[in-house]
Amino acid sequence: MDLFSNPASLYSLTLLIGIVGSAIYWIRRGKSDPMIPLIYGAALACAFIGAKLAYLLSEGWLVAASDNRLLHWLTGKSVTGALLGGFIGVEMAKKLAGYRKATGDGFAAVVPLAIIVGRLGCLSHGCCKGIACEIGPLDHWPSVEVEIAFNLLIFLTFFNFRRFAFLRGQHFHLYLISYGLFRFGHEFLRATPKPFLGLSGYQLFALALAITGLVAFRRRQRNPPIEFA
Repeated sequence: MDLFSNPASLYSLTLLIGIVGSAIYWIRRGKSDPMIPLIYGAALACAFIGAKLAYLLSEGWLVAASDNRLLHWLTGKSVTGALLGGFIGVEMAKKLAGYRKATGDGFAAVVPLAIIVGRLGCLSHGCCKGIACEIGPLDHWPSVEVEIAFNLLIFLTFFNFRRFAFLRGQHFHLYLISYGLFRFGHEFLRATPKPFLGLSGYQLFALALAITGLVAFRRRQRNPPIEFA
C-alpha cells in the first residue's frame, strides 16, 4: 500500500519526523555540551509516558468496554501530557546530574515546530476534530488548523525573543503558560469527551501546564540562571 495514501501511516510518519528532527537539533547542540542529548533523552522518554497517561486518564477509560479498546489504548496520546511529562523529565534529569544551565529557550524553539508536524499528521489521519458547526464550507470547527496557527505564531514570537535576548531562560515557561491557557479555552471547541463537570481531562492537564509554567517562571525570576545551554 502506498504510504502517502494511508492516513494512519502518514500520521505515524509525521510523528517520526517530529521526533527525529528534534533529536537532530539536540544532538547537534550536544557537540558543545555532552549533557544536552542526555537531557533531551529524559525529556523524550517522560514526554511519551506523560502523553499516554494523559490520554488514559482523560478518555482512555471511556472505551474500556469497546472491542477496539486495545487499539485506542495503544495509539492514544496527548500533547498536554507530553509537555507536562517532558518538563518533569528535564527537571529531574538536571537535578540528578547537578546540571545548572538553563535549557528551556532551546526547547521553546523546537517544541512548537514538533507539535506542528504532529498536527499535520492529525490532519492526514482525520483525528482531533472540532465540534460540529457551520463556518463557510466547513461543517466543523477547524481545531487542528487553529492549533497549527497558534504554534506557528508562538514559534515566530520566541524566534524574536531569542534574537533580541528578551526574557532569556523563561521561554519554555512562557510556552507552558500560553499553550496551557490556549488549550484550556480551545478545548471547548474540540469534539472531545468532557466528563468532568463539562470539562475534558485535557483541559485539566492544560490548567496543570499553565500553573506549572507560572510557578517555574516565578522561581526563575527569583533565581536567574548563571549560564545558558
